[in-house]
Amino acid sequence: MSSVENPYQAPPFSFAAQAAAGERADFIAKTYGHLAGAILVFVALEALLLSLPGIDSLVGLMIGTRYGWLAVLGLFMVVSWIADSWARSAISMSTQYMGLGLYVLAEAVIFVPLLYIARAMDPMLIPTAGVTTLVLFGVLTAVVFATRADFSFLRSVLIFGGFAALALIVVAILFGFALGPIFTVAMIALACGYILYDTSNVLHHYRIGQHVAAALALFAAVALLFWYILRLFMGSRR
Repeated sequence: MSSVENPYQAPPFSFAAQAAAGERADFIAKTYGHLAGAILVFVALEALLLSLPGIDSLVGLMIGTRYGWLAVLGLFMVVSWIADSWARSAISMSTQYMGLGLYVLAEAVIFVPLLYIARAMDPMLIPTAGVTTLVLFGVLTAVVFATRADFSFLRSVLIFGGFAALALIVVAILFGFALGPIFTVAMIALACGYILYDTSNVLHHYRIGQHVAAALALFAAVALLFWYILRLFMGSRR
Protein backbone atom coordinates (compact mmCIF):
# COMPACT_ATOMS: atom_id res chain seq x y z
CA MET A 1 0.00 0.00 0.00
CA SER A 2 1.43 3.38 -0.98
CA SER A 3 0.94 6.71 0.79
CA VAL A 4 1.14 10.25 -0.46
CA GLU A 5 2.85 12.84 1.72
CA ASN A 6 0.87 16.01 2.46
CA PRO A 7 2.79 18.69 0.52
CA TYR A 8 1.80 21.39 3.03
CA GLN A 9 2.87 19.51 6.15
CA ALA A 10 6.37 20.59 7.13
CA PRO A 11 8.60 17.57 7.74
CA PRO A 12 10.59 17.30 10.99
CA PHE A 13 13.67 19.51 11.32
CA SER A 14 12.80 21.49 8.20
CA PHE A 15 13.66 24.84 9.76
CA ALA A 16 14.87 27.38 7.25
CA ALA A 17 18.05 27.83 9.28
CA GLN A 18 18.88 24.15 8.80
CA ALA A 19 17.94 23.94 5.13
CA ALA A 20 20.29 23.97 2.17
CA ALA A 21 21.40 27.42 1.06
CA GLY A 22 19.25 27.41 -2.08
CA GLU A 23 16.15 26.23 -0.23
CA ARG A 24 16.69 28.82 2.50
CA ALA A 25 17.16 31.61 -0.05
CA ASP A 26 13.95 30.54 -1.80
CA PHE A 27 12.04 30.64 1.52
CA ILE A 28 13.34 34.14 2.30
CA ALA A 29 12.53 35.37 -1.23
CA LYS A 30 8.99 33.98 -0.98
CA THR A 31 8.49 35.55 2.46
CA TYR A 32 9.49 39.04 1.36
CA GLY A 33 7.74 38.66 -1.97
CA HIS A 34 4.49 37.90 -0.14
CA LEU A 35 5.15 40.81 2.23
CA ALA A 36 5.57 43.17 -0.73
CA GLY A 37 2.37 41.78 -2.26
CA ALA A 38 0.47 42.30 1.01
CA ILE A 39 1.65 45.92 1.21
CA LEU A 40 0.60 46.59 -2.39
CA VAL A 41 -2.84 45.04 -1.79
CA PHE A 42 -3.18 47.12 1.39
CA VAL A 43 -2.37 50.33 -0.54
CA ALA A 44 -4.87 49.42 -3.27
CA LEU A 45 -7.59 48.64 -0.74
CA GLU A 46 -7.02 51.94 1.07
CA ALA A 47 -7.22 53.87 -2.19
CA LEU A 48 -10.49 52.09 -2.97
CA LEU A 49 -12.02 52.52 0.49
CA LEU A 50 -11.10 56.19 0.79
CA SER A 51 -12.63 56.90 -2.61
CA LEU A 52 -16.00 55.31 -1.80
CA PRO A 53 -19.02 57.62 -1.72
CA GLY A 54 -20.12 58.21 1.86
CA ILE A 55 -16.75 57.28 3.36
CA ASP A 56 -17.20 60.13 5.85
CA SER A 57 -20.31 58.40 7.18
CA LEU A 58 -18.37 55.15 7.63
CA VAL A 59 -15.62 56.99 9.49
CA GLY A 60 -18.22 58.65 11.70
CA LEU A 61 -19.78 55.27 12.44
CA MET A 62 -16.41 53.75 13.37
CA ILE A 63 -15.11 56.53 15.61
CA GLY A 64 -18.23 58.61 16.34
CA THR A 65 -18.43 57.19 19.86
CA ARG A 66 -15.78 55.72 22.14
CA TYR A 67 -17.70 52.46 22.37
CA GLY A 68 -17.95 52.25 18.60
CA TRP A 69 -14.18 52.39 18.24
CA LEU A 70 -13.77 49.92 21.10
CA ALA A 71 -16.07 47.50 19.25
CA VAL A 72 -14.02 47.99 16.06
CA LEU A 73 -10.80 47.18 17.93
CA GLY A 74 -12.35 44.11 19.53
CA LEU A 75 -13.57 42.81 16.17
CA PHE A 76 -10.17 43.50 14.63
CA MET A 77 -8.45 41.43 17.34
CA VAL A 78 -10.79 38.49 16.76
CA VAL A 79 -10.34 38.63 12.99
CA SER A 80 -6.56 38.95 13.40
CA TRP A 81 -6.44 35.82 15.56
CA ILE A 82 -8.46 33.87 12.99
CA ALA A 83 -6.29 35.15 10.12
CA ASP A 84 -3.07 34.23 11.90
CA SER A 85 -4.40 30.74 12.67
CA TRP A 86 -5.28 30.23 9.01
CA ALA A 87 -1.92 31.54 7.82
CA ARG A 88 -0.14 29.02 10.05
CA SER A 89 -2.23 26.13 8.73
CA ALA A 90 -0.19 23.07 7.78
CA ILE A 91 -3.19 21.51 6.05
CA SER A 92 -3.91 23.74 3.09
CA MET A 93 -1.95 26.38 1.21
CA SER A 94 -5.25 28.00 0.17
CA THR A 95 -6.14 28.40 3.86
CA GLN A 96 -2.80 30.11 4.46
CA TYR A 97 -3.50 32.60 1.67
CA MET A 98 -7.02 33.18 3.00
CA GLY A 99 -5.48 34.05 6.37
CA LEU A 100 -3.07 36.55 4.86
CA GLY A 101 -5.79 38.08 2.70
CA LEU A 102 -8.21 38.35 5.63
CA TYR A 103 -5.58 40.07 7.76
CA VAL A 104 -4.69 42.59 5.05
CA LEU A 105 -8.38 43.38 4.60
CA ALA A 106 -8.86 43.83 8.35
CA GLU A 107 -5.87 46.19 8.53
CA ALA A 108 -7.19 48.17 5.56
CA VAL A 109 -10.56 48.67 7.24
CA ILE A 110 -9.19 49.68 10.64
CA PHE A 111 -6.79 52.16 9.02
CA VAL A 112 -9.60 54.02 7.21
CA PRO A 113 -10.41 56.56 9.97
CA LEU A 114 -6.75 57.39 10.62
CA LEU A 115 -5.94 57.84 6.93
CA TYR A 116 -9.14 59.83 6.34
CA ILE A 117 -8.20 62.31 9.09
CA ALA A 118 -4.54 62.45 7.99
CA ARG A 119 -5.54 63.18 4.40
CA ALA A 120 -7.80 66.00 5.57
CA MET A 121 -4.97 67.51 7.62
CA ASP A 122 -2.32 67.29 4.90
CA PRO A 123 -2.31 64.92 1.90
CA MET A 124 1.49 64.62 2.15
CA LEU A 125 1.37 63.12 5.64
CA ILE A 126 0.46 59.64 4.40
CA PRO A 127 3.21 59.19 1.77
CA THR A 128 5.78 60.78 4.09
CA ALA A 129 4.88 58.38 6.90
CA GLY A 130 4.85 55.49 4.41
CA VAL A 131 8.34 56.22 3.13
CA THR A 132 9.65 56.72 6.68
CA THR A 133 8.15 53.38 7.69
CA LEU A 134 9.72 51.52 4.77
CA VAL A 135 13.13 53.12 5.34
CA LEU A 136 13.10 52.22 9.04
CA PHE A 137 11.90 48.71 8.22
CA GLY A 138 14.72 48.35 5.69
CA VAL A 139 17.35 49.50 8.21
CA LEU A 140 16.10 47.09 10.90
CA THR A 141 15.94 44.23 8.40
CA ALA A 142 19.48 44.96 7.24
CA VAL A 143 20.70 44.89 10.86
CA VAL A 144 19.23 41.42 11.41
CA PHE A 145 20.50 40.02 8.11
CA ALA A 146 23.97 41.54 8.59
CA THR A 147 24.43 40.37 12.18
CA ARG A 148 22.42 37.09 11.84
CA ALA A 149 21.40 37.78 15.45
CA ASP A 150 18.54 35.84 17.03
CA PHE A 151 16.14 38.28 18.69
CA SER A 152 13.85 35.59 20.09
CA PHE A 153 14.82 36.82 23.59
CA LEU A 154 12.53 39.81 22.92
CA ARG A 155 9.42 37.62 22.94
CA SER A 156 8.52 38.10 26.61
CA VAL A 157 9.18 41.84 26.46
CA LEU A 158 7.04 42.21 23.34
CA ILE A 159 4.17 40.19 24.79
CA PHE A 160 4.20 42.24 27.99
CA GLY A 161 4.53 45.50 26.06
CA GLY A 162 1.70 44.54 23.73
CA PHE A 163 -0.72 43.71 26.53
CA ALA A 164 0.26 46.83 28.49
CA ALA A 165 -0.29 48.99 25.41
CA LEU A 166 -3.66 47.36 24.73
CA ALA A 167 -4.75 47.96 28.33
CA LEU A 168 -3.75 51.63 28.09
CA ILE A 169 -5.61 52.03 24.80
CA VAL A 170 -8.80 50.50 26.23
CA VAL A 171 -8.61 52.66 29.37
CA ALA A 172 -7.98 55.77 27.25
CA ILE A 173 -11.04 55.00 25.09
CA LEU A 174 -13.28 54.28 28.08
CA PHE A 175 -12.31 57.38 30.04
CA GLY A 176 -11.74 59.69 27.08
CA PHE A 177 -8.17 60.88 27.52
CA ALA A 178 -5.30 61.15 25.04
CA LEU A 179 -2.24 58.97 25.49
CA GLY A 180 0.09 61.63 24.11
CA PRO A 181 3.35 61.67 22.14
CA ILE A 182 5.34 59.64 24.69
CA PHE A 183 2.99 56.70 24.19
CA THR A 184 3.27 57.11 20.41
CA VAL A 185 7.08 57.02 20.55
CA ALA A 186 6.94 53.99 22.86
CA MET A 187 4.68 52.20 20.37
CA ILE A 188 7.10 52.99 17.54
CA ALA A 189 9.84 51.39 19.64
CA LEU A 190 7.57 48.37 20.28
CA ALA A 191 6.89 48.03 16.54
CA CYS A 192 10.64 48.17 15.84
CA GLY A 193 11.10 45.40 18.40
CA TYR A 194 8.51 43.29 16.59
CA ILE A 195 10.32 43.84 13.28
CA LEU A 196 13.63 42.70 14.79
CA TYR A 197 11.92 39.70 16.40
CA ASP A 198 9.93 38.62 13.33
CA THR A 199 12.84 39.15 10.95
CA SER A 200 15.13 37.01 13.09
CA ASN A 201 12.39 34.36 13.18
CA VAL A 202 12.51 34.29 9.37
CA LEU A 203 16.21 33.44 9.59
CA HIS A 204 16.14 31.08 12.56
CA HIS A 205 12.73 29.72 13.56
CA TYR A 206 10.26 29.42 10.69
CA ARG A 207 10.04 26.17 8.77
CA ILE A 208 10.34 25.85 5.03
CA GLY A 209 6.80 26.28 3.69
CA GLN A 210 5.75 28.82 6.34
CA HIS A 211 6.47 31.85 4.17
CA VAL A 212 2.83 33.00 4.24
CA ALA A 213 2.73 33.04 8.05
CA ALA A 214 6.12 34.78 8.13
CA ALA A 215 4.89 37.42 5.68
CA LEU A 216 1.77 38.02 7.80
CA ALA A 217 3.86 38.53 10.96
CA LEU A 218 6.13 41.00 9.17
CA PHE A 219 3.16 42.82 7.63
CA ALA A 220 1.54 43.18 11.06
CA ALA A 221 4.73 44.73 12.43
CA VAL A 222 5.07 47.10 9.46
CA ALA A 223 1.41 48.15 9.80
CA LEU A 224 1.88 48.86 13.52
CA LEU A 225 4.98 50.94 12.77
CA PHE A 226 3.19 52.87 10.01
CA TRP A 227 0.19 53.57 12.27
CA TYR A 228 2.26 55.22 14.99
CA ILE A 229 4.69 57.02 12.70
CA LEU A 230 1.66 58.57 10.99
CA ARG A 231 0.18 59.49 14.37
CA LEU A 232 3.48 61.08 15.36
CA PHE A 233 3.53 63.17 12.19
CA MET A 234 -0.10 64.13 12.65
CA GLY A 235 0.58 65.20 16.23
CA SER A 236 3.38 67.47 15.07
CA ARG A 237 0.95 69.32 12.77
CA ARG A 238 -1.56 70.10 15.48
